[in-house]
Amino acid sequence: MAEAPPPTLRLRLDEAALDANWRALDAMSGRARAGAAVKAGCYGLGVERCLPVLRKAGCRDFFVAHWSEVEAVLAHVPSAQVSVLHGVIDAAQASYAHATGVRPVIDSLHQARVWTESGGGRCDLMIDTGINRLGIAPDEIADPLIQSLDIEVLMSHLACADEDSAMNARQLAAFRAAIPLVAHREASLANSAGIALGRDYHGDLTRPGLALYGGVPRPEFAETIRQVAYPEAALLQVRDVPAGASVGYNATFTAPAPMRVGVVSLGYADGILRSWAGAHFAHGDRRLPILGKVSMDMIVIDLAQSPDLAAGDWVSLPYHLPNAARQTALSQYELLTVLGDRFG
Repeated sequence: MAEAPPPTLRLRLDEAALDANWRALDAMSGRARAGAAVKAGCYGLGVERCLPVLRKAGCRDFFVAHWSEVEAVLAHVPSAQVSVLHGVIDAAQASYAHATGVRPVIDSLHQARVWTESGGGRCDLMIDTGINRLGIAPDEIADPLIQSLDIEVLMSHLACADEDSAMNARQLAAFRAAIPLVAHREASLANSAGIALGRDYHGDLTRPGLALYGGVPRPEFAETIRQVAYPEAALLQVRDVPAGASVGYNATFTAPAPMRVGVVSLGYADGILRSWAGAHFAHGDRRLPILGKVSMDMIVIDLAQSPDLAAGDWVSLPYHLPNAARQTALSQYELLTVLGDRFG
């Protein structure tokens, strides 16, 4: 079969920014060291592209959610450095953990039993201190199933670290109360936003995710965290639209005068959702407004400021995450993780 031509959309990754972001978060973690949440394909940016950068920067603790994510991560880092946040709910998952050498994060008494009956070994343990997702309840710590675990990292997860919420202090107090109740080697509480809450939240190991990839969950990061992801797409066609003609589905935009427009090879199948309507692309410092609705594979843009563009030329979508979140009403997490797999 003939080799496929290059794609007409690409996700430019600023590796230097990713490196700098991890180093900044590691420094902000004080005496603790920073790990990295690399779940969801490094928040949509690609394990094969991000893992080598993070490892070279000095990261040696990596967290995924699903067992299906393990193989891609192990292509870049040793198994002893990988933890699976969803834990082991059955014997098949426990067997896979033993075979690969990665650590499950035990999240319930049921999981503790599954892990113990599979032969046990080193694991991590999640304690729920108030988010009410995964994790054992504090009053379950004394259970013999928990006390018999060989725990590497004792962890919990903050629910409101991106806010100045009283819940942060309550969760910290609950986690501190749990620490002396079960044997473990290290303690970990802070996610990206939690790092900015200060040294009391750092423990031995922090677990940044969003901020690694350009997210700014708290104002303390605004001058430190750098943009990492830059979506770009080629023009498929340039055309002239007469005054009074409509553009796109449901004719939501009507040309007020004759217009030069371009059709961009990007759409909601690539994670650029319809909430981007009214935003703009860019060519250098020139703004190219989006016209009408975003389609599955195409977006129409106004070329008034760049009438010289032609089919095959590239334009960029401004993707500074805090600004994009305000513009689209999507969270910074969603803006990253919805990016599709057609980017080159």
